[in-house]
Amino acid sequence: MPARLLYTGQVVIDLVMAVAELPRAGQDVLAQSASFEAGGGFNVMAAAARHGLATVYLGRHGDGRFGELARAALAAEGIQAWLAPTAGADTGLSVALTDASAERSFISYVGAEGGLAAEELANLAPNAEDWLMVSGYSLLHPGKADGLLAWLRRHAGRCPLAFDPGPLVSTPNSPAMAELLGQVSLWSSNRDEALRFTASETVEAALTRLVERLPRGAWVVLRDGPAGCWLAQGSERWQVPGFSVRAVDSNGAGDAHTGVLLAGLAQGLAPLAAARRANAAAALAVTRRGPATCPGVEALELFLAG
Repeated sequence: MPARLLYTGQVVIDLVMAVAELPRAGQDVLAQSASFEAGGGFNVMAAAARHGLATVYLGRHGDGRFGELARAALAAEGIQAWLAPTAGADTGLSVALTDASAERSFISYVGAEGGLAAEELANLAPNAEDWLMVSGYSLLHPGKADGLLAWLRRHAGRCPLAFDPGPLVSTPNSPAMAELLGQVSLWSSNRDEALRFTASETVEAALTRLVERLPRGAWVVLRDGPAGCWLAQGSERWQVPGFSVRAVDSNGAGDAHTGVLLAGLAQGLAPLAAARRANAAAALAVTRRGPATCPGVEALELFLAG
């Protein structure tokens, strides 16, 4: 059976606005641009789907106007939404404000995607060829964490599991984290997140401590911006160089890296080869403005051949 990415995180809608500066309390400012974009976990899934990995979204989505936007974006990328719309709730919204310094500020509202019951996924069993992916954001939602962990517990070991810790780097010893780390086949985070999670001052120390906390044979991938990424498995360490480009927007680069990495691994590439493609995808992504800027296969091949 063909490999799939089974994504358990959240899709939200981003209202992206560019302003000269953030307003003070009671002040009104005009934005230079504004657009609605599918965001959150959508960016990882879009990257994986663009690189040939069949992708299934396992999260909830609402039956309101934002849910419709989310489903349209998923359909445009060929991503299957496993669940029917949640009646009486809408998909969540995040207002993303970018000021003249390129600093981003967010105001978020959690919608239907913040909940999940294990029974909602009862008819879905992962295959050995699949990749499951879990986002740390999922474990911050009380209405979702327990249901998701219960479903993962039922299917532990059926297929490899990738984990992006996100905000959970601040709670490395929580019970949910301890349970999840015991199932992880691939840790994927940026350098700063890994340093914070492991209370380390160097990449080498962070890699070592992560390897010690994960099951034997698990891979650790640390994204390191223009420098590329670091890989670790057991006592082995590798640095996969990045690519020199003129960056204009770093939003979504990490998601592009993760999606292309998982697509490569699912298609049988060796981890270092998949990481090189992921580095190239992230490099191209930062040359484009917007959230889901991962290049497709043709653009990536041209870049690698250049």
